[in-house]
Amino acid sequence: MSLSGAKQRLMTEMKALRKEKWINFEDNEASDLMRWRFALMVINSDSAFNGAYFKAEMTFSNEYPYQPPKFRFLIPITHPNIYADGQLCISILHKPGDDEMSGEDASERWSPLQGAESVLRSVLLLLDSPEINSPANVDAGVMYRDRRAEYNKKAQETVERSKKDIPAGFVMPRSFEPAPPPKPENDDDFWAASDEEFDFGGSDTGEDEDMGDFEDEGEGSEDEAEYDD
Repeated sequence: MSLSGAKQRLMTEMKALRKEKWINFEDNEASDLMRWRFALMVINSDSAFNGAYFKAEMTFSNEYPYQPPKFRFLIPITHPNIYADGQLCISILHKPGDDEMSGEDASERWSPLQGAESVLRSVLLLLDSPEINSPANVDAGVMYRDRRAEYNKKAQETVERSKKDIPAGFVMPRSFEPAPPPKPENDDDFWAASDEEFDFGGSDTGEDEDMGDFEDEGEGSEDEAEYDD
């Protein structure tokens, strides 16, 4: 794909991502399309990093989307899969194809069907659920496995440091979903509806006669059952 083709696709992807609550581009839309600067927000009450505002960057080559982008956090984070320089050990950022050395399947690695949003969502999932079998930070992996309370405390310390990067006037979202509309105080209009509006198509005509016939048939059946005995 040509450079202009890569930029065209990235322009479309960035436009869609600017509408998401969990990512914040602090710059204007005329920024460098081949190098994104933004913040990822962790909005998950079950996450050790809940409430974080993590500044990060992604860089793209003119071979995108046939080759994966590069990603790194711009704040130190103690996490089993994050290197000291902020880069990640994550399959989706590895070049396409099988790799016998790593044991990763091609389906786990980058493909042109992926995109920037796929990467960023995978990063957020990784923050919540580390992969400790092949850690980039061995000490963090051991801490996560054996001393979870200490790991969670360190994570929250990182969260508090990250909040210093929140721009003035920016309101951190608390949920991915919009707030539900307020419930009406009363339903007077509903109960004021006429009986005709609640006619479900049934008819009262012949109802008593039909029930009488049904009861007669039922009694006859019981009598017959007694004679059969």
